[in-house]
Amino acid sequence: YFYLKDINEDLQQRNASLEMEVLALREMVKEHNVRVSDSLKKSQSSYDYILARVISNSISLQHNYITVNKGTDDGVITEMGVVDQNGVVGIVNVMGKKSSRIISLLNPNLRLSCKVKGSDYFGSLVWDGKSPYYAILEEMPRHVKFEEGDTIVTSGYSAVFPEGINVGIIESQLSSGGDNFYSLRVKLLSDFTQLSTVRLIKSGIKKEFDGLKEMDFENKKEGKK
Repeated sequence: YFYLKDINEDLQQRNASLEMEVLALREMVKEHNVRVSDSLKKSQSSYDYILARVISNSISLQHNYITVNKGTDDGVITEMGVVDQNGVVGIVNVMGKKSSRIISLLNPNLRLSCKVKGSDYFGSLVWDGKSPYYAILEEMPRHVKFEEGDTIVTSGYSAVFPEGINVGIIESQLSSGGDNFYSLRVKLLSDFTQLSTVRLIKSGIKKEFDGLKEMDFENKKEGKK
């Protein structure tokens, strides 16, 4: 019994390492025109993770947040994607030296770019403030085909989350006011009522992306002068 916590953290570490290897292999396949050794090296440097323990977690408020026991001293920075062993959990938005606050997926201020697995069409996943087990995938083009039980994954159209991380399962289609789009009711794969250990994703791609945005901002300032 006394060793269960250590065993669980060790399993989480191993599972997270395997997931990072899968992400690396996916990127390697996409870059098939690059030599395998160079491509794998680049992929492995694109994403890493920080394992953290959940200190507090709200699920019944209008705007929910999660606090973890890792902060800037551990390499945490703002806008790091957060997952658990099942799927997406949220995004880091406030850091201290020893702890950080995560804006939970159960927060209507967080909109996550997602798609139906196997499709290139994407929409925005948002919590509707009701059940901690469900969210709504909005703005899906009406011609996109899906079936109940299909998996919803991250689209990869941001530098926060890699493409293909599990988010939820389609439960049903919701009525939509527009003719060109519809919404899907999605059962979340992460159980927010039992969060204990999460992973904060370190994205080398995001660092490069932020650098490009900063350069663009500086260029615009110089242009105004």
